[in-house]
Amino acid sequence: MGKFVNSVEEFFKYATDNEVEFVDFRFTDMKGTWHHLTYTIESISAESFTNGIPFDGSSIDAWQPINKSDMLLKPEAESAFLDPFTADSTVVVFCDVFDIYKGELYEKCPRSIAKKTLKYLAETGLGDVAYFGPENEFFVFDDVKIRDDINCSYYEVDSEEGGWNSAKNFTDGYNTGHRPGTKGGYFPVQPIDSMVDLRAEMVQTLKQVGLEVFVVHHEVAQAQGEIGVKFGTLIEAADNVQKYKYVVKMVAHLNGKTATFMPKPLYGDNGSGMHVHQSIWKDGKNMFFKAGEYANLSDMARWYIGGILKHARSVAAFTNPSTNSYKRLIPGFEAPSILTYSMQNRSASCRIPYGAGEKSVRVEMRFPDSTSCPYLAFASMLLAGIDGINTKTEPIGPMDEDLFELTLDEIREKGINQMPHTLRGSLEALIRDNEYLKPVMTPEFLDTYQHYKFETQVWPDEARPTAFEFKTMFSC
Repeated sequence: MGKFVNSVEEFFKYATDNEVEFVDFRFTDMKGTWHHLTYTIESISAESFTNGIPFDGSSIDAWQPINKSDMLLKPEAESAFLDPFTADSTVVVFCDVFDIYKGELYEKCPRSIAKKTLKYLAETGLGDVAYFGPENEFFVFDDVKIRDDINCSYYEVDSEEGGWNSAKNFTDGYNTGHRPGTKGGYFPVQPIDSMVDLRAEMVQTLKQVGLEVFVVHHEVAQAQGEIGVKFGTLIEAADNVQKYKYVVKMVAHLNGKTATFMPKPLYGDNGSGMHVHQSIWKDGKNMFFKAGEYANLSDMARWYIGGILKHARSVAAFTNPSTNSYKRLIPGFEAPSILTYSMQNRSASCRIPYGAGEKSVRVEMRFPDSTSCPYLAFASMLLAGIDGINTKTEPIGPMDEDLFELTLDEIREKGINQMPHTLRGSLEALIRDNEYLKPVMTPEFLDTYQHYKFETQVWPDEARPTAFEFKTMFSC
């Protein structure tokens, strides 16, 4: 597992050994969408890695104006891996985006922002590496229908596991009756778990592209799964999220199914999150560990938690950046919105995992989801955590009770803040609270990002009537 290439020279040997015909250069936009540009192997040289690959930055949402559209992709040879899905041998290479007008890494490139965040961490002297371990959950459906017109709007997803199919007459076979039901998908064996072989194929393919996989299972909701991937450094972990999502979607696609990382595609069942484990290390030592303290957390770790929870409402603009994100953040569905921390308690927005020894002490933020751009999500949490350390921010807690059982009045009485309830709320928080981001994220990027999210997510969503509104208000 891990790297296949360690230098530009090794890249070309790797390409020769694998009879590569195409090089696929990939980069990530602010939404987290992966884009690619393909060259024949004969047209690529060592200078391509030094000088960069030209592309049109004005064709990417909210990036460059057309009169300053020329930009460069700066490939990172060490990120190379073989695409497991192409008919002709193709090697994929991650790229950063370079701004030729300012002569620096592009301020709106998420991967470049993540690299600048790591540089800032080193400059603070707090640590020399930050580890992140994301847990990306997903749904696999057999069919999805979407309509969004002026007079009609609906979606319909289907899965053989869906309880709604219990009385269905199947044209190609009989109804088996074996289904997990709402909130019944956690760990039942076959035939209730219908996705064992599909997930196994995903695991094998993830291994092919260099990811180390350690656990695979059905998740709580109907048609929901999770594959556990080993943690890595901030950039490595974010790169792995992009690989992971690509592999899961493609394996499902090639099996006649469709995978989604949408946080809440099923009303009334659990949603999909991206729990993120985090720690800061320096000189080979875990700076989050202190024996004998609550959950073996050091002051630095506790202040780090304090920083993230203090800024969580604006951090959410990056970690939960879709309108659908906030349909998941509802107490009772293992999606904590209460901003406190606790040991082993999955109802707290920050959990300290059980059995954390010196090497494994870490904090787990449970509110993020996979609609986020992983580079921006990880960078924003790290920046909030650094601010918390610098200002010695104490988080509320620890609170070891079942927080889902608290009423709103009880939450207020305890002085606990909550996550925003809408994307609008998180973006408005970002406008008010962004100083902690400015050591890395420029005012232009922050302004562009929040305007883009308002224009493409918030306003279109708020303008549309829903089926529930017709159901409850049509006869008023």
